[in-house]
Amino acid sequence: DINERFFKFITTDLPFVTLKFAQTVDGRIASVTGHSHWISSPASRTFAHHLRSTHDAILVGAGTVLTDDPELTVRHVRGRNPVRIVVDARLRLPLEAKILQNQASARTIIATTGQAAPEKIRQLQQQGIETLLVDELIDADGGRHVDLEKLLRELGRRQIASVLVEGGAAIITSILKERIADRMVIIIAPKILGKGIEAVADLGKQSMDEAARISFRKVYRRGGDIIIDAIPVN
Repeated sequence: DINERFFKFITTDLPFVTLKFAQTVDGRIASVTGHSHWISSPASRTFAHHLRSTHDAILVGAGTVLTDDPELTVRHVRGRNPVRIVVDARLRLPLEAKILQNQASARTIIATTGQAAPEKIRQLQQQGIETLLVDELIDADGGRHVDLEKLLRELGRRQIASVLVEGGAAIITSILKERIADRMVIIIAPKILGKGIEAVADLGKQSMDEAARISFRKVYRRGGDIIIDAIPVN
């Protein structure tokens, strides 16, 4: 367990991927309005910052940045800031986003595709932001997305050995659908929202026999929350 990230990287040249998200008991990561502050307890948020400090990079989708405008730095514990990676196929991020600031303390990489406007790429480069052009993956509905597997291979070439994925729902679903995660950390808050934004969208499973399975390594509490530390098994 101590060396699992090193073993994965040294044998495959791919970063070890930890998928982390916080949800209500009924599986929501936000309300119908997109409000999500805060699902988890202060103790769980401190734990989440510890996870950030132990990974080389943290990865989110453009939707998370547009909705929450996060900094994605380590604040509640002592430790280094990870490289911040945003998956943004169409380069929708505003130039004023917090994640594009303070590059001296936390570097940002934007993973995008040929859909991105060249002028926007130039503007980001002028701000000292690296834009990484990645091949597109076209899903069954014709949607065009960043190919996450190829992105991870590029990150491995940059000696990024571990990545913490923090969502949102589209990224969580893609990670699970493409079976990319090596570890899952699910924080379950003692709250029920009813209708809201699901943590995981359609995985294309038609029966319980097809359900993705995980193996629990640890189950424990932080504040009033339950934290499940698990490994995907199929």
